[in-house]
Amino acid sequence: MHRSVVTLRCAELTDAALLADLWVDDLRRADRHEQVADLELIIKAAAQSPEERIVVAEYDGNPAAAVFLRVTTLSPLNLDQTVQALSPHVLPKYRRHGVGRALMEAAVTFAEEQGVGHVATAATSGSRDANRFMARLGLGPQAVLRVASTHALRARLTALRPAHERGGRQLTQVLAARRSQRRSQATS
Repeated sequence: MHRSVVTLRCAELTDAALLADLWVDDLRRADRHEQVADLELIIKAAAQSPEERIVVAEYDGNPAAAVFLRVTTLSPLNLDQTVQALSPHVLPKYRRHGVGRALMEAAVTFAEEQGVGHVATAATSGSRDANRFMARLGLGPQAVLRVASTHALRARLTALRPAHERGGRQLTQVLAARRSQRRSQATS
């Protein structure tokens, strides 16, 4: 039986297009050319930083997955050092072949090299398989990260304010004034 081997390496500039495909849901909304240019900058910065690493996994010599690793604090309030394994993503045709495990082993190895005692990661909330995989590895939930556009959040916050704080009249007052206007126009 032929056993395929997963190999790991640091990302190179030529991997920017691959990473754009892998991380398309995690990148800023821009055209593909801008996303690839962003990733080239990120790859260069990671290559120069001892606290960052982008790992690409290959399966039988074909690019199959990647993860961005960085040393940081657990949170701005908890200064324990941790390695964040950001956007670990495996191409669908290489899932269930040990590629994801190899990425997480790379995260643990990087943490050990850095003398860091924790590894943290995040999986997309809608990705049931990824969340189950992380749970099987012993990674438990620490927090829930929720995101909204500034505009949408402002609109919701404004809508939740009591009417007297918004400076406007209550809806019932506005509707009553409109009905009164219509009645007066109908009798004129």
